[in-house]
Amino acid sequence: MGLPRDGAPWPARLVDGELVLRPLTYGDAGAWREVRARNRDWLRRWDATLPPGVAPGPRSFRGLVWRMKRIAAAGQGLPFAIEVDGRFVGQVTVSSIVRGSAQMANLGYWIDEAVAGRGLMPRAVALVLDHCLTAAALHRVEIAIRPENSNSLRVVEKLGLTEVGFAPRFLHIDGEWRDHRLFAITAEERDRPVRDRLR
Repeated sequence: MGLPRDGAPWPARLVDGELVLRPLTYGDAGAWREVRARNRDWLRRWDATLPPGVAPGPRSFRGLVWRMKRIAAAGQGLPFAIEVDGRFVGQVTVSSIVRGSAQMANLGYWIDEAVAGRGLMPRAVALVLDHCLTAAALHRVEIAIRPENSNSLRVVEKLGLTEVGFAPRFLHIDGEWRDHRLFAITAEERDRPVRDRLR
């Protein structure tokens, strides 16, 4: 896994063969829009939505990247783009980083259906978890998954993450408050790189 030369958590470029995770940029606009449009129906069931009464987020890709850059600069998130053989195929986003006595964050991900099922997402999530628990000096990373999302559940199962709970009506997804299963890993559980769990 490649880390920044100075050991800082961001910006970071993580590499595993043909798989590269790097900061999401304004230059990803065309590829991001094409992948999201082509995968609209496949991703809709799992996409976060805003409950009634909440102010809308960015209305453009440029606004999305600008917001993510601000969050990353403030040390509150790590917005990774996923590339395979130089082609944009998805995202892994570390969000809600809390420092102080918690030292924790949440992690979410999505991938182009055209490359799903090739083991790319478990590798990508493993690289980001290793980065979070080393260079980013986090103690705990959590992943919340809807019980119906069998593809995402396979990712955490392959990585051997511990299921730590069940959260009723936890996140607003696809227009409703949805139940989620919660998985987590702590620094103490990382006795070797998470990436090695896939070997």
